[in-house]
Amino acid sequence: MERVVSGIRPTGKLHLGNYFGAVKSFLQMQKEYDCFFFIADLHSLTTHPKPSDLHANVRSVLAEYLAMGLDPEQCALFIQSDIPAIPELYTYMNMNAYLGELQRSASFKEKIRTQPNNVNAGLLTYPVLMAVDILVHHADYVPVGKDQQQHLEMTRQFGNRFNRLYEQEYFTEPQAFSFTGELVKVPGLTGQGKMSKSSGDADTVIFNEDDEVIRKKIMRAKTDSGPTSLNQEKPEEIQNLFDLMALVSDSSTLEHFDQSYANCEIRYGDMKKKLAEDMVNFISPIRERIREVERDEGYLSKAAKIGADKANESANKTLKEVREIIGFRKFY
Repeated sequence: MERVVSGIRPTGKLHLGNYFGAVKSFLQMQKEYDCFFFIADLHSLTTHPKPSDLHANVRSVLAEYLAMGLDPEQCALFIQSDIPAIPELYTYMNMNAYLGELQRSASFKEKIRTQPNNVNAGLLTYPVLMAVDILVHHADYVPVGKDQQQHLEMTRQFGNRFNRLYEQEYFTEPQAFSFTGELVKVPGLTGQGKMSKSSGDADTVIFNEDDEVIRKKIMRAKTDSGPTSLNQEKPEEIQNLFDLMALVSDSSTLEHFDQSYANCEIRYGDMKKKLAEDMVNFISPIRERIREVERDEGYLSKAAKIGADKANESANKTLKEVREIIGFRKFY
């Protein structure tokens, strides 16, 4: 069975963009592929989180993805730091990565610009660790967005370089993956692009929020003074509202407001009230399931252990073979 590997960053709460951008695909993938989904707590160390925050975030993400429907029996859902083979293989692959190519990474350049007081070695070699996450399980496919395409290309580059250096066709070339062939983009509430936690709470709809908080966020979403001519093209902030409605409302509701806009009769207040209620109805059962899973320490522990066992079996096999290829031999 073909393998899929994808990482989940333990930074904050799961939001609507995560769900439609990744989780829905994961739920389908786990039925059709040999899937390895990991919580990337090693990656998060570049931001120097407090120990309590790190653990709490990892626990929260684990609970959220289990609540969404990832099944420990169908996939390997594991915590990155539970797999000792990953940092060891990271060490070996760092020897085959060069300063110039790491400095040219778009994400590294962005970090230099946005956090000049914390340009650490982990940020520089971030693409190597990302590559190891993929290569250690011999992934055939990796679900990525446009902003991660360069990292996937670097993964292929590091794997191929290892093959050339040791004259072995060991690592295969992982490919980008999407069920639809198109990248899903969930718009933010501020009209400034995709929904992202980095844009701030006002831009995101978070699954663990109370109903009234969600309603207030939707009602504050950016609009304009309304269309002035029939069948007028929607500006981005208005199209965002329609895109969100397409995710959580039924087709008749979307058609009603779309027609109202085309006829210059739309009342944004009514539209946002309806969107808010549909959003609450969509999120509420998921939120309750998340809170139920968060309270079940036994289930969280069992799920993490099952995932770690599966991932360690795969990663340890790769590490053993890589050590033999490199030439490590024991004298005892």
